[in-house]
Amino acid sequence: MRPGMPGPGAPGTKAKSFVPSLKRLLRRLAPDRVLVTVILVLAVIAVVLNTLGPQILGRATNLIFDGVIGKQLPAGVTKDQAIAGLRARGESRMADMLAGMDVIPGTGVDFAAVGRVLMVVLVLYICAGVFGWLQGYLLTTVINRVIKRLRADVEEKIHRLPLSYFDNNPRGDLLSRVTNDVDNMSQSLQQTLSQMVTSVLTVIGILIMMFWISPLLALIALLTVPVAVVVTAQIAKRSKPHFIDQWKYTGLVNAQVEEAYTGHEVVTAFGRMNEVGREFDRRNDKLYESSFRAQFISGLIMPVMMFVGNLNYVLIAVVGGLRVASGSLSLGEVQAFIQYSRGFSQPLTQIGSMINLLQSGVASAERIFEILDAPEQIADPAQEDSRPVDRGRVAFEDVSFRYEADKPIIENLSLVAEPGHVVAIVGPTGAGKTTLVNLLERFYEVDEGVISIDGVDITRLTRDHLRSRIGMVLQDTWLFGGTIRENIAYGNPEASEAEILEAARDAFVDRFVHSLPNGYDTVIDEEGSGVSAGEKQLITIARAFLAKPSILILDEATSSVDTRTELLVQHAMAALRRDRTSFVIAHRLSTIRDADLIIVMDSGRIVEQGTHTQLLAARGHYYQLYRAQFAGAATDQDLEDSLDAV
Repeated sequence: MRPGMPGPGAPGTKAKSFVPSLKRLLRRLAPDRVLVTVILVLAVIAVVLNTLGPQILGRATNLIFDGVIGKQLPAGVTKDQAIAGLRARGESRMADMLAGMDVIPGTGVDFAAVGRVLMVVLVLYICAGVFGWLQGYLLTTVINRVIKRLRADVEEKIHRLPLSYFDNNPRGDLLSRVTNDVDNMSQSLQQTLSQMVTSVLTVIGILIMMFWISPLLALIALLTVPVAVVVTAQIAKRSKPHFIDQWKYTGLVNAQVEEAYTGHEVVTAFGRMNEVGREFDRRNDKLYESSFRAQFISGLIMPVMMFVGNLNYVLIAVVGGLRVASGSLSLGEVQAFIQYSRGFSQPLTQIGSMINLLQSGVASAERIFEILDAPEQIADPAQEDSRPVDRGRVAFEDVSFRYEADKPIIENLSLVAEPGHVVAIVGPTGAGKTTLVNLLERFYEVDEGVISIDGVDITRLTRDHLRSRIGMVLQDTWLFGGTIRENIAYGNPEASEAEILEAARDAFVDRFVHSLPNGYDTVIDEEGSGVSAGEKQLITIARAFLAKPSILILDEATSSVDTRTELLVQHAMAALRRDRTSFVIAHRLSTIRDADLIIVMDSGRIVEQGTHTQLLAARGHYYQLYRAQFAGAATDQDLEDSLDAV
């Protein structure tokens, strides 16, 4: 963590509004626009077929009802005569109802006609099911493609982000965005898009059929829509902030778990388990509260919509019954309309419930978009400088850099490292030693000045080309899950088996690897379990040997090895450094006595430079560091005697 930068618990930027984020998410469907068009066509066909079903079923109801009523009327009379007889007996309501029916007095139910109608409905529903299945299959394909492209975009974006982005954001939260948020968005799209498309089309189709059957009943059914829309919008508005908090605290909890897991030994050694547990409980409680509120508030949508739908059903049943009694509508039409009204409220209810999932998915999408929108590192040059950079002459010319505008780290630094020379960089913590080599690797960009290799400004080289010429061994070792052979070969994936073994021998990995169960095929995990800290360091040094770079950066590279191994590695590195420039960041001054040039840094400036002997004789900063470091092992008189000998 750089000085003055936010800690792991720092909240992210405020989320964007729902509609723009949803539009941006849907625009990612553009590469599959042909399939999306096919999906919409299939959805329209499936909805049309499903929508025609109740209307045709109403005909079957009319056939049955007409047959039942016709059987009760005397045979041999016409329909008009039967109606006149009913009116003569004072049964006007029955006569009105009979006038709206297609009956033949004395004739019962035509079961053959009913069977034909039912067969047509069955075929319609089977076809609708097939088209619906095809639509769902293709939509799943499209969404999986979208998520695949999104994951690839995030992966590529991460490689284009500057190192400062990772300094400002906890790894656990970043991992949560790349994994949990992407998965949540995928699930939300899978569950909502298909249902939303079908529901919207169903609402449109049912509206057309309802107005065709009875404009009056259709208007009654529509009275509940504004109520449902207002209620859903208000509930969704109140649930959105809690969904945002839910995924924010999910990231923070993941960050806490990741830190506690990777630092488990340190936490245990310092007895901070209770404190870590309390911090986890605090974040976990926040996650619980935000998740509960989000789910509870959004969960109100479904029961509210069902209540409004039931009110709508009651109104339609009452008015529809009166219309049948007056002969304005047939029983089959009212039955079909009731089915449509239930079918009308159902997709509205589904849309309301889908908004719940969509809110959660868009909240996750916004967190992913924050990564995609993060400022990137400066782009590589379109035309790379073609001059070779194999000798390794490094020059810093009036270089200035700061992490924050008001806090300079390095100011007006100039330095030349000749090929084959070992340049040691020493100084107190925070002096800018590691920052110097980070600038050389272009992990950060200089604010002023120029860094060049063999006369070529490093900004005129692509980062891949630049870093391929630099080998780096850090104090904190990094190994990945795989065999020891694979970890060494990481330095040069094209290396032969003989070259891998040679690098292992040069770095003294061969000295201990044969004591392991499977030798070079021994599998180690990311934490390097199964090998000691010193052996892990030797593996990373072998990796650097295999890369055969023009420039070496050793950041306390031998700090984890024992004294005897350190001496052996120093001899091996001396051979490796031949005709290569080496930058050695060292705290143990005994390891850099033979350096060609020692740079002493303090507060981002070079305060002294020279050889070990020259700097001791000057009795400046280096002398003070040397004296402080060996104060416990040597007396002041020993130091004076050493200086007299110089």
